[in-house]
Amino acid sequence: MLHYKSYELDDPAAPWVVFVHGAGGSSSIWFLQIKEFIRHFNVLLVDLRGHGKSKSIATHKEDRHYDFEDITRDIIEVLDSLKIEKAHFIGISLGTILIRNLSEIAPGRVCSMVMGGAIIRLNIRAKVLVTLGNMFKRFVPYMWLYSFFAWIIMPSERHKKSRLLFVNEAKKVAQKEFMRWFRLTYEITPLLKYFEEKDTGIPTLYLMGDEDHMFLPAVRYIITRHTNSWLEVIGNSGHVCNVDQPREFNTRAILFLQKMSSCSSEDNSRFRLAAC
Repeated sequence: MLHYKSYELDDPAAPWVVFVHGAGGSSSIWFLQIKEFIRHFNVLLVDLRGHGKSKSIATHKEDRHYDFEDITRDIIEVLDSLKIEKAHFIGISLGTILIRNLSEIAPGRVCSMVMGGAIIRLNIRAKVLVTLGNMFKRFVPYMWLYSFFAWIIMPSERHKKSRLLFVNEAKKVAQKEFMRWFRLTYEITPLLKYFEEKDTGIPTLYLMGDEDHMFLPAVRYIITRHTNSWLEVIGNSGHVCNVDQPREFNTRAILFLQKMSSCSSEDNSRFRLAAC
């Protein structure tokens, strides 16, 4: 099972908030969120397979490849182990794809979603990067690829802190594991297209940096098509807005979750009583 860390309030009716990091990161990228969120919610932080303190949990069958469903079900396994029936989910970058996929696999487990630096669609530049990465991944050291991608996505001097944080975390991921994750790029385009066409109706807040030029335009479009979806743009911020502007990110996300939290507290209380 994935490595995780949880913080629980004394209030048995307190809702759960699950944080999901992106590819190459770990739960440590939420260090600027934890202090504020644990004042209001039960908090669950997970390290995705092969990241942070989660060792590779691939089965023999998955030794060469696994997909988004496998990774998403890892998160559900942690929820089951903690008897969390419903939760709010916060993701950053590729973590937003996993949250959206979880809402597809187990919609009853998701009260609401906060999508930071959401990946909704790959533009031409992103598709070119993915193609080049797949062409050269066997010949170029993987950290060169990751560092180059991080610079393209977060090019500004203002994004340096976020860029270095993700690059330093990616160094902890084994090359074999990185290659498994990079193979997921083959699945991204059809998966995102499906997500765009299907509206879950689950309350979703998109928190995007105003300098996230690669992904912000697609989010502006998607909120015009999906119900219960809202966009808030954070100024002076890039792709990893929870690190670039943590105060703004925290304030907006917490306010949204407080408005939505009533849907989870009673359900979780009943679930825990039934499980005892």
